[in-house]
Parts: sequence; C-alpha cells; structure tokens
Amino acid sequence: MAREYDVVILGGGTGGYVAAIRAAQLGLKTALVEKGHLGGTCLHKGCIPSKALLKSAEVFDTAKNKAAQFGVDTKEVTLDFSRVQARKEAIVKQLHGGVTALMKKGKIDVFEGLGRMLGPSIFSPMPGTISVEMNNGDENEMLILKNLIIATGSRPRTLPGLEIDEQQVLSSDGALAMETLPQSMIIVGGGVIGIEWASMLNDFGVDVTVLEYAEQIIPTEDEDISKEMKKLLTKKGVTFATSAKVLPETLVKNGDSVTISAEINGEMKVFTADKLLVSVGRQANIEGIGLDNTDIEIENGVIKTRPTFQTKEHHIYAIGDVIGGLQLAHVASHEGIAAVEHIANMKNEPIDYTKISRCIYSSPEASSVGLTEQQAKAQGFHVKIGKFPFMAIGKALVNGNSDGFVKIVADKYTDDILGVHMIGAHVTDLISEAGLAMVLDATPWEVASTIHPHPSLSEVMGEAALAVDGQAIHM
Repeated sequence: MAREYDVVILGGGTGGYVAAIRAAQLGLKTALVEKGHLGGTCLHKGCIPSKALLKSAEVFDTAKNKAAQFGVDTKEVTLDFSRVQARKEAIVKQLHGGVTALMKKGKIDVFEGLGRMLGPSIFSPMPGTISVEMNNGDENEMLILKNLIIATGSRPRTLPGLEIDEQQVLSSDGALAMETLPQSMIIVGGGVIGIEWASMLNDFGVDVTVLEYAEQIIPTEDEDISKEMKKLLTKKGVTFATSAKVLPETLVKNGDSVTISAEINGEMKVFTADKLLVSVGRQANIEGIGLDNTDIEIENGVIKTRPTFQTKEHHIYAIGDVIGGLQLAHVASHEGIAAVEHIANMKNEPIDYTKISRCIYSSPEASSVGLTEQQAKAQGFHVKIGKFPFMAIGKALVNGNSDGFVKIVADKYTDDILGVHMIGAHVTDLISEAGLAMVLDATPWEVASTIHPHPSLSEVMGEAALAVDGQAIHM
C-alpha cells in the first residue's frame, strides 16, 4: 500500500521522535519508521538504562562505604543485581510507553519495520520514497514523501580484529544486558562511555582496569578535568593505563577469563580479567537504508549535510549520530527540530555547537560547555582562569561529596566566557547555568552578580566567576 506524507522520519530514536512531534505540531502529515523500539539507542541501550545502573551503583556505594559518615549504621550491605536490572527495565518501559503515547497524541503514523530509500520510480520522480519491510510480516508499505529526515543513529564501534561476542568481549549493549556482575573487567577506551562504565562497575565492587590510547583519559575534555577524574577514580580503586596501544591479535579467551596485551611507552604489558568491554566510540548506521539509490554523500563514515541538515538531495535531511559531530541525544533532538522548521520555511539560527553542554555521569560527574583552556590557547585567545573547589561550598560538605571544582575560562581582553568545566557531585545538573551564560554572552562579572542561594551547590558557579578576577569570597 502507498501512503503520502509531508515528512517521513527514518529512525525513531530521540532525534527522530522529537522531529516527528515538532512536524506534527506544525501541521505536517508525518510518519515515523523504526525497525526496533521507539526511543532508539538512548532509551533502550544508552542514556537511560546506563544512568539507571549508575544510580543503583551510587546508592550501593553510599550505603556500603559512606553512610557511616552521616551517622547511619547500615550493618551488612548486599547487592541484588537482578533487582538492579529490573529497576532499569521498569524505567525504560515507562518511558517507552510515554513516547508511544506522544506518537498517538500527535497523530503520527508509526511503521514498525526496516525502511529503505528507493530511487526514482513509479511512486515518485525523486529518490527517497521509503519501502518498509514490516516486522509483523505484512506486505511492504510504500511511503511517498515530500521530505525525508534520516535519523538512523549509531552503534558501538570496535577495533579491527577485536571480535565482540557479548559473552566475554562486550560492547556497551552487551554490558547493559549482563545478568550477573563479573569480578573483574578490562575496559578498552577511556572516553566518556568507558569512564561511566569504569565508575559504575567500581561502585558495584568490580575490579576495573581502563586502557586508553591517548595520553589522558576523556581526551576531549579540559586537562584539569581529566587529571582530577583520574585521581578520584584511582583513589576509589580503578586502575588506569594511558598511552596504551591495545593489540587485538593478542586476545585470548580462557573460558572464564580473557587476556589481552597492550604496548605502553614501548613496553608490552599483559592484562587479564573475567570480561573485556570495548568502548572506543560509535559508528553511524548508514548501511542497508538505500543511500546508494540517492546522490547523498558520505564523508568519514557519516552523512554529509549543510548547516540546514539538508543532504545533497535537498528534500532529504539527516540528523543525530548519523551525521557525526557531537553524538549526544540532546543534540539530535535540536537538530531534528531545526530540520523540521527548515522544512516548514521557518527562519532560525544555525546551531552553535560550542554552546552545547556535555556531560559524563560517572561518580564523580563531569560536565562542560565551550572551549577547554587548551583549545582556547590554541585558537589564539589570551585567557584568564577562575577555579573554585567544592570543598569550600557548605552544601557540598553537607552532602558528603566535596571533591572536585568548577573552572571558568575567559578572554583576558573582552571578558567573554570561553568555556566552563566542572567535576564533582551533581555537576551535570549545574552546567546549564554556564550554558545559558554563554548563550547570553555573559561575562564572569554578570554570573557573579547573580545572587546564588545559600546553602546550595550553585554557589560554586558564582565563586568561580569571582575567581576569574581574583575576587572569590570563600577562598
């Protein structure tokens, strides 16, 4: 059967379903095609389930190792990992139901199946008509469209030669599905996802070793944040090896353990653990969706787009992980909204990616927006730095989590805020003030002039802003 739409979205992840909702709000007849579950990677295999596990790990660690400092005697603390997983699944199920309800509310037609783009045909002189191979076995649906948005997302990447079996050698997908915790884990990759898993597993009592190819963990973040994260996680018991070139050909599976070698500063070292988690980034899902039936260009493994998110086929747009850049759920959502609004001939400003907040949900958390100190200097800025520790914030001491700091990077001559970097408890909830300050082109003085409530963790932002010019009150 052939159906006609103003907009069809290929992929029902965060970017896709948000784009569908915005299109419906603007009165566009909209369809969404999803081969798996609505909500995509973020809801089912990424953001939400991993954060649910991280919260359980935090609670377990608090009860086991920190409750006594609050005068709470917890006696023997045990972990029921099956209930941890059940809680995770319940949260995912609830949110999935919410997304499904939003599709019905917007009168968005959802097709559950594998969608592929066709070339010019009897259905349309333009490429992009979607043929949906339905999951339920019904005959294919043909979706004739005026505009298409590709939002097919990404999947875990691996190293050549390092085969993932999801039993002993895991991707993040397989790790989320573990029914029992191993006693030890090697994590290949010390980026955002690797650090979140290292923190979580360590809090659950797993012996964790992280092997990172770069000279520092979380290499995209400010050096001060990287050093502090490594220091604090090492103190908790995580082992790190940086400048580590993992050799996939040395992988040996011994039934109940895995062994792999890495070259570190010219020296070969062997690492052994129950399981190995590969966390070396994500790759775009561009295979099998009919790109070869169009003139859409691929560059460095992702779909090439304009600032309007149009591909070389002007009626076909692409958003989210499939176009590379910041592979974050909130980025995909806003790209989806921008693409739909362009389709609807609305005028909006291009997304400024330097003003998008980035978060790491480990324990401690880290968050940032804008340029690192190193990036700012490399771009020719003369910088001044304001840095303030949580240990001088009353609410942090009350909460029992006073590790970490906030760092503000500002232009020495214009006073513009160039970047803000945080590490410590709840900083993923604090970073939006910094993001708003950058959007509004605020100066440190203006941030400091905002009266922050006492006692609150937000006071650290005001103090760090004062520290830029050496005027911090409590330090």
